[in-house]
Amino acid sequence: MALLTDHMISWMVAVPVIGIVMLAFVREQEWIRRIAFGCSLVNFGLAIVMCLQFDFTLQDMQFVERMAWMPTFNIQYAVGVDGISILLVLLTTLLCPLCVLCSWNSITTRVRAFMSLILLVEGAMIVVFTALDLFLFFMLWELTMIPMYFMIILWGGPNRSTAGIKFVLYSLTGSLLLLIGILGLYLEGGHTYDLLILSEQTYSPTVQFWLFLTMFLAFAIKMPMVPFHTWLPDAHSEAPTAGSVILAGVLLKMGGYGFLRFCLPMFPDASVTFAPYILWLSVFAIIYGGYLALAQSDLKKLVAYSSVSHMGFVTLGIFVFNSQGIQGAILQMFNHGLTTGALFISVGQLYDRTHSRAINDYGGLHKPMPKFVAFFFLFSVAAFGLPGTCNFIGEFLVLVGTSSTSFAMVLFSMSGIVLAAAYMLWMLQKVALGEANTKAAKALPDLSNRELATVIPLAILVLWIGLYPGPLMEMMDASVTNLVNHMANISPQIALISGSS
Repeated sequence: MALLTDHMISWMVAVPVIGIVMLAFVREQEWIRRIAFGCSLVNFGLAIVMCLQFDFTLQDMQFVERMAWMPTFNIQYAVGVDGISILLVLLTTLLCPLCVLCSWNSITTRVRAFMSLILLVEGAMIVVFTALDLFLFFMLWELTMIPMYFMIILWGGPNRSTAGIKFVLYSLTGSLLLLIGILGLYLEGGHTYDLLILSEQTYSPTVQFWLFLTMFLAFAIKMPMVPFHTWLPDAHSEAPTAGSVILAGVLLKMGGYGFLRFCLPMFPDASVTFAPYILWLSVFAIIYGGYLALAQSDLKKLVAYSSVSHMGFVTLGIFVFNSQGIQGAILQMFNHGLTTGALFISVGQLYDRTHSRAINDYGGLHKPMPKFVAFFFLFSVAAFGLPGTCNFIGEFLVLVGTSSTSFAMVLFSMSGIVLAAAYMLWMLQKVALGEANTKAAKALPDLSNRELATVIPLAILVLWIGLYPGPLMEMMDASVTNLVNHMANISPQIALISGSS
């Protein structure tokens, strides 16, 4: 047991790798799916064990592992989790087995390769969210791009090549900027890649300005923030269902995690300088994303543009520099992974039956598919933050944190919530209510047991977090408080802001 506890994160990275090796020797497609599902389920179990053993009262990193990797360059294999990263690790390990389930029948060609890519991205994302060495962080940041690219171009829609190339070009641009920022930190921070050492140092205003700018742009592209968002709808609309779930549920969170792990603690003065522009850009993204979602006739594109709006709440909460806003942003990242991942799975379930994502091709689904409509309704109302569902808690905390900075921003952001209610309820009306628009829609089979097993865990979490978010709040509270205090100790401007909140 001590071996498992002392090397918990390494085991969580090793399990997907072991799974990929096992898949290489299996030919039967059914067993390929079972092995991939089993490995991802084991990782989720390890994440649950980690959460149960996690000490909520500690501010420091836990489950830390360090090993010299390239001593000549001061590069280590160093990993650990705190209250911020553990939630994202949990989200990653939760969504990956669901991605295997939702691809069970829809992926029929190159099954071994597809399941291997799911396991590869899971292992890479765990390292990204736990890396305490910047070189290790960058290597795995780059690696996450590869599985997503191949998922799009090999199993995607008719315009998959264009979407895949666009995704790679944007991702490489962000990666180049991130590499520049990491090299700048290495040179200015005493020739070390150690995240904990670099976070404790103080940098000059000029260094903060330029390093913040490069890293902010890298993370903004990954989120993606407006105006760097144009790759996202294309990638979502062409990717297979599991690819969309991974992209929206996990990969987008890398940007928000980067802001919290790098920009705020290392460059607090620069963060304050850029904050007014970022906050208003976030408010614009909330409204703009909602407006574009309202104009969509494609189910996947509607959900994709809603992600642009939801990510606006994340950046809004992060850059108000107080505990309520940051906790709301972290919770919103977790909740967005649940609700948007669930919506993409639901759209995929429809697409598997009809091979159409056009909203006008449906209607009256409450008659042939009552189980599907019940879950689709829950996920849709959760997406616009209905009280009692998970998104409401995250958005509420973000708005509370923002109110100490600008009440006008709160009012504008709330208009984005109204837009979200409008496009989600309109979509529900067109898809689920009324009369079926085609003969095929009248005879669609309801959810199978496997499909129910895919959406039931997400539905339980949507309601549980909406009604009882306490455990998640306790898990992140010490780390968020430590982050805010750390920024206040370094930057007098943040001390003023956090003191008035």
